Amino acid sequence: MRLAGATYEEVAKAGGGIVSSVRATREADEDTLFAQAAPRLEQLLADGVCAIEIKSGYGLSLEHERKQLRVARRLGEAHGVTVRTTFLGAHALPPEYAGRSGDYIDLVCEQMLPALAAEGLVDAVDVFCERIAFSLAETEQVFQAAKALGLPVKLHAEQLSDMGGAALAARYGALSCDHIEHLSAEGIAAMRQSGTVAVLLPGAYYTLRDTHLPPIDALRAADVPMAVSTDHNPGTSPALSLLLMVNMACTLFRLTVPEALAGVTVHAARALGLQDTHGAIAPGMPANFVLWNVREAAELAYWFGQQPVRTVVRQGRIAAGAQA
Repeated sequence: MRLAGATYEEVAKAGGGIVSSVRATREADEDTLFAQAAPRLEQLLADGVCAIEIKSGYGLSLEHERKQLRVARRLGEAHGVTVRTTFLGAHALPPEYAGRSGDYIDLVCEQMLPALAAEGLVDAVDVFCERIAFSLAETEQVFQAAKALGLPVKLHAEQLSDMGGAALAARYGALSCDHIEHLSAEGIAAMRQSGTVAVLLPGAYYTLRDTHLPPIDALRAADVPMAVSTDHNPGTSPALSLLLMVNMACTLFRLTVPEALAGVTVHAARALGLQDTHGAIAPGMPANFVLWNVREAAELAYWFGQQPVRTVVRQGRIAAGAQA
């Protein structure tokens, strides 16, 4: 539908997009989800990834959100990689709650989030704040529930329009605001004050054929940290190469090479709340680093379709490639 000219919102209203993925996720058991996810994770790890965020949000019920988060934990254990889980129960309105978004948000806040947090499955809480998703008031209700449980928040903010979500997220000390193509000057100022990371998602921008660039110059001028992510998901960013996102961040969003490399290291770690253990090579931090077959760092943003990884050291252990 998208390639035929339908917009993101038109696809969603026709029952595609997130809702389509929800149907498939609900039909799959944990072992099936694990088997499907493992080769995708392995491809990301082969690209040099040493830590990853896995979000739920395709179950939209306690049973199926739990299933996703349990699989995320299993993936981290099985592959020896740091996995941060984010509960995205407020991703879309499930079909059984059509026309009752308030009731669904009550379910998310009063039943789903407390139960999943009690089971140790949630590292952070996210919301899709947008016209086709959830309002500012509903977003704040989720944030309040997360705060009561001592969980950090983040937000799908200003992807399709300026909802003022970034400023709201900043008031709650959000780890990150993701997408932010339509981020306002007020949102940037709020993020600067709170230290919230702007997560750039060039894969989604590319796949959606977006033409509204994130306000890179304004973020740069305000010294807001910019992370870069794959946003790997079935509907809008089927990206499995972090290096390709580095290239796209430079070519599409006009980041400099040092900015893009910081975006997948130090700022990415900060966006996950992992700045004390990941994103840098420093005394006292676990050894997470990659040796590359390149002459200079700029080549990491130059090539696409090539994997110049020589050796990956993940959590102090050689995980891939030559040992010499």
